[in-house]
Amino acid sequence: MDPALAGLLQALALVAALALSHRPLGDYLAHLLTSRRHLRVERGAYRLIGVDADAEQTWTAYLRGVLAFSAVSLLFLYAFQRVQNHLWLSLGFPAVPAATAWNTAVSFVTNTNWQSYAGESTMGHLVQMAGLAVQNFLSAAVGIAVAAALIRGFGRSRTDRVGNFWVDVTRVTLRLLLPVSVVFAVVFVACGMVENLHAADEVTTLGGGTQAIPGGPVATQEVIKELGTNGGGFFNANSAHPFENPDPLTNWLELYLLLVIAFSLPRTFGTMVGDRRQGHAIVAVMVLFWTASAALLALFEWQHHGSALRAAGAAMEGKEVRFGISASTLFGASTTLTSTGAVNSVHDSYSPLGGGVLLFDMMLGEIAPGGTGSGLYGMLVLAVVAVFVAGLMVGRTPEYLGKKLGGREMKFASLYILTTPAIVLVGTGTAMTFTAERAAMLNSGPHGFSEVLYAFTSAANNNGSAFAGLTATSTWWNTALGLAMLFGRLLPMVFVLALAGSLAAQSPVPATAGTLPTHRPLFVGMLSGVVLIVVGLTYFPALALGPLAEGLHR
Repeated sequence: MDPALAGLLQALALVAALALSHRPLGDYLAHLLTSRRHLRVERGAYRLIGVDADAEQTWTAYLRGVLAFSAVSLLFLYAFQRVQNHLWLSLGFPAVPAATAWNTAVSFVTNTNWQSYAGESTMGHLVQMAGLAVQNFLSAAVGIAVAAALIRGFGRSRTDRVGNFWVDVTRVTLRLLLPVSVVFAVVFVACGMVENLHAADEVTTLGGGTQAIPGGPVATQEVIKELGTNGGGFFNANSAHPFENPDPLTNWLELYLLLVIAFSLPRTFGTMVGDRRQGHAIVAVMVLFWTASAALLALFEWQHHGSALRAAGAAMEGKEVRFGISASTLFGASTTLTSTGAVNSVHDSYSPLGGGVLLFDMMLGEIAPGGTGSGLYGMLVLAVVAVFVAGLMVGRTPEYLGKKLGGREMKFASLYILTTPAIVLVGTGTAMTFTAERAAMLNSGPHGFSEVLYAFTSAANNNGSAFAGLTATSTWWNTALGLAMLFGRLLPMVFVLALAGSLAAQSPVPATAGTLPTHRPLFVGMLSGVVLIVVGLTYFPALALGPLAEGLHR
């Protein structure tokens, strides 16, 4: 079969599977987040941490829960790595260096999973299982919890309550993430993915030499790595490693897992606010950007410029032969449009314009469909901006879902939108001013600049994928990228929860003849324009110095 046709059929099968999952999973999440019934195991957890599960919180109390939970998780994971050499299943590895432990702790707690280390030669099995994998579950649950609080802000009136953070996190973890992970872990093992507690085994190669073949609990971590849009690989090669991603079937399943929750959450939104058409409009914008990104990336990588590319039939450098162009580009577009960060090919080896698409995907704020929870609340903030712009154009006070959008609400939305670009651009500019930090670039010129820009874009947007080519293992890089991840995760959550509290406190405004319908194609087009103009063009000068300059030069 023609490779391009095979890739198209794979993409269509993925779309069909996601479409079939959208309604049942979205409705299940809505039920999970609104049910008053607590499971017995959940009640035990609430008693253990001293939480009244039936008492809801103000947005400030909800925020304190997010920050306290993140702080404790960060400190625990940092300490866990620092005493690794004294733990069971350490595999003889020493304690993780302080700067690397800090960067890794921040990375996994913020759902970024940026890795400045090689997993198979740095982390023991216990740290992988009880440290990194646990945070894969919890960081994903936190993102969904914050999205749920914002949805309640739209759906409620004349109240200062937006839910209970501890209840939301517990339910999402126990009722959604854990059950799905157990099922797909069994599927992955059946497909040939590694799952054991072995250390590296020495084997004799066909050439007569020796090679260390690492083992570990790979399948169980791989599932939540994708389902929770985390992306941290058990091995340094991530999903390009045959133990993490053996064949095209597991590659397709990983794609499905990393997209399914994020594409289902708009249905949850529509159900919880009492108008499912609103969810349809949001998911339509997500699908539009995801389709465009995947198509453009495939187009740029199928181009045959140069003798080597003509001989290979496409830009195959840095891509696994067992996946080819189509599966690699679909994976690349999906991971950079979500906050997953998993890679099955080397992004540094993509064509200049292909690498530019990957960068631009993250710069949009990872909202198509985005990370678990973070994609939805990012898109809803942009919807608020789109409605405000529309109100200005016709001279009316903007309204969205029966809530007036005044100066207070727009300040929170504006701060949300400006935070991440500020972190990315300031971080990149600072790194480029220091000689030692510029020396970490493998390449010079526009491509080297793209490596630095990609690193800060990935960190601040909590993506975690690496362009490669940048040696970001020094204390400065570990510290700077750690701060970018931390601020890029927590500051936007502050503004989202503040917006949720402000909306929940309002009285409902009845729709009139002048109210902008936010479920029709006109609004879908307007929201898409706001995403491109308000968010995307913020980075245009930086893109012009990196991938665009390199692409035009070639």
